[in-house]
Amino acid sequence: MASPTAVGFRLTAATGTHRGDRAYQQDQVAVIAHPRVAGCVMGIVADGMGGKSGGRKAADQVILTAQQLFERYSPEDELPAELLSQIAAEAHLMIKLTAISAEEEPHSTIAGFVITSDRCAHWIHSGDSRIYWFRGARLVKRSMDHSYVQRLVDEGQLTEAEASSHPQSNLLTACLGTVQDPTSTSERFEGLEVGDTLMCCSDGLWHYFTAQELGSVLYSLPPREAAELLVSKARQRARGGGDNLSIAIVKLENLD
Repeated sequence: MASPTAVGFRLTAATGTHRGDRAYQQDQVAVIAHPRVAGCVMGIVADGMGGKSGGRKAADQVILTAQQLFERYSPEDELPAELLSQIAAEAHLMIKLTAISAEEEPHSTIAGFVITSDRCAHWIHSGDSRIYWFRGARLVKRSMDHSYVQRLVDEGQLTEAEASSHPQSNLLTACLGTVQDPTSTSERFEGLEVGDTLMCCSDGLWHYFTAQELGSVLYSLPPREAAELLVSKARQRARGGGDNLSIAIVKLENLD
């Protein structure tokens, strides 16, 4: 997908997903161009949890909520941060209602960003699906997981390398659909430049790469080829034990 804008750049995007070595696909991913405003795009990933069908229902609800609210979103009159907070809150509520009606325990992460035509980015996340912002091949910033091992890293008890192989690396401290209102983190960034890339992905993908590897691939390849390569390499590195994985990439490019 390519979306021309009125301010001298275009957005090129791609998504990728794979069931991995799991019996069921519980990840969902989307890149959505705003229906009325050029240069306004949303990328979103949801990693569902909760049994055979519960996790998929939860992830589906995140994507459906995002699609519906982004369709109605007016960039001229509304703040992206409020849109993203509303998506997280409404998806959380709908997942809890699904749990009541289906007697399941569905949960989902969320990692979503909006790029606006004035070259700003806004993101929100809850759980351990991540968002990365690269300038060329260099990591500018990434989201910090709501997880037990991230807390240990923050406290200086683990290194990033140790955290990736920790036996409790999948233990979350926040996600959507829990009894408590979810913890979510939102941020805003100005001054996106041509050559910048925003990417969100589930832990089934980022677990197998360093930030340097991700940046190199995203810088050197167009989004579609980058998504295909990263999914393929993650599957290879999983050695038959891989989780569901999903990725959404949006890259700012010159108009030519």
